[in-house]
Amino acid sequence: MAPGSRSALCPTHPATRMGNCLPTASMNWSFVSILQVYPSYRPNKMMAFIQRVLTGFLRIFFDLLYHQMAWTYDLVAWLVSLGRWNSWVLSVTDDLPGPRILELGHGPGHLQTTLARQGKSCVGLDLSRQMGRMAKKRLEKENLIQSLVTGMGQKLPFENNSYNQVVATFPTEYIFQTDTLNEIHRVLKPGGAFVALPVAWITGGNLLDRAAALLFKITGQAMEIQDHQIVQAFQAAGFETHIERRQLTTSLLLIIHAQKS
Repeated sequence: MAPGSRSALCPTHPATRMGNCLPTASMNWSFVSILQVYPSYRPNKMMAFIQRVLTGFLRIFFDLLYHQMAWTYDLVAWLVSLGRWNSWVLSVTDDLPGPRILELGHGPGHLQTTLARQGKSCVGLDLSRQMGRMAKKRLEKENLIQSLVTGMGQKLPFENNSYNQVVATFPTEYIFQTDTLNEIHRVLKPGGAFVALPVAWITGGNLLDRAAALLFKITGQAMEIQDHQIVQAFQAAGFETHIERRQLTTSLLLIIHAQKS
């Protein structure tokens, strides 16, 4: 996937959203065979090796999911989050009073649709043309005004001081890059705010919740984020930053509030 896209299911992607080239042949190795090939390996090294291989395959999968297989995105998101995904994305709606809002990585257009229903002026940007078509159809189905742009987060095609808020839900690492933060700062009006929802954790205690939480951990969805690193990056771009951990019924959201100073 490319910068400016939204990869809600894949916060481990690099900014280019394309993984390193990996062999496509089956890698059905056992721990024993790994030890035979790499006798210096120990369990912690083995796990690191396995995680790297898994991450590589996941990058390929998520790139397909966001482009050629974009039509399956909503279903996959619903399954891996046990039906919570849309509620997570829409949880930031009250943080966006408008009147002019820019969404980076609009994906299938759920937040765009909700904001348009509320009468707010919202522009959506995404590099995936497949996601752009899906969002356009969703808005047209409800006869809502749509303003969707194909572009990159690091080079926003908008004038200075254009928006009251910029929002990104489950973006990849591109959102923390200096170029992206500088561009967000540039297009925000004085006193405007950037709202980012980079990660969610499932906290429910039933068996399905625990299984989903484990899956999130294995695939890198429930990554740990260091607050001080976020604050430093945003301060360097000219933002005053507050980090919120918002507790929902059976999940926890990390929301970044950054105001243009």
